[in-house]
Amino acid sequence: DIGSGKPTPDELARAPHHVVGVVEPLDSMDAGIYVKLADAAIADVRARGNVPIVCGGTFLWVKALTRGLAEAAPRDEAIRLRHREEAEAQGRAAFHAKLAEVDPEMGKRLAPNDFVRVSRALEVFELTGRPLTAWQAEHGFATERYPVRLLAPAIERSALDEKLERRARAWLDHGWIEEVEALVASGFSGARAMGSVGYKEVLAFTRGELGRDDLLGTIVRATRVFVRRQRTWIRDEPVAFIDA
Repeated sequence: DIGSGKPTPDELARAPHHVVGVVEPLDSMDAGIYVKLADAAIADVRARGNVPIVCGGTFLWVKALTRGLAEAAPRDEAIRLRHREEAEAQGRAAFHAKLAEVDPEMGKRLAPNDFVRVSRALEVFELTGRPLTAWQAEHGFATERYPVRLLAPAIERSALDEKLERRARAWLDHGWIEEVEALVASGFSGARAMGSVGYKEVLAFTRGELGRDDLLGTIVRATRVFVRRQRTWIRDEPVAFIDA
């Protein structure tokens, strides 16, 4: 709850919210599942004569919702398991280098630590003999599914950095570490969600792999990397900026 930025009970009470608290840590969640949940919520809001406001920061999912999903490339659980073993044995940098060889463009897009997406790109190449970038170009997003207006906050980088640090510090002060410890005690340490920005760093701290003095800065730096990737999406979209 804390590290995902989930609205607080007070915030949830101020206005109706949808698609909040619908996924458990071990549940599978992807753009396809999200679109189905969001479609149902949007239909409900519109049926009541209201305009739905979709909030979030993952532009891949925004595209999936507003333009439809690209045709999915094949999957193979055995390949993903082998990839995980290879990454653990060789290190993620060496594993990422394999992607750079077969799909240089995707290799530039993805960071070595983004194991899930690096593995997926290599999986597609192994199964189809084609780079994931080529697959995406051929099976691109469909036409507009909803009439939308995209809005994003206009904020200077220095001010954004301050906000990121202030938010992370507040989350740590309000029990983020204890939340992760409770998740680990409940058997969720291997959940995919525990590899997300922030949770990954807090989990490393609970394991003694990261010092308390380094925790906040490490979280903020990882968040900045995520922000840069999202800004890359924004540059290619008809986004109207509003004062934050």
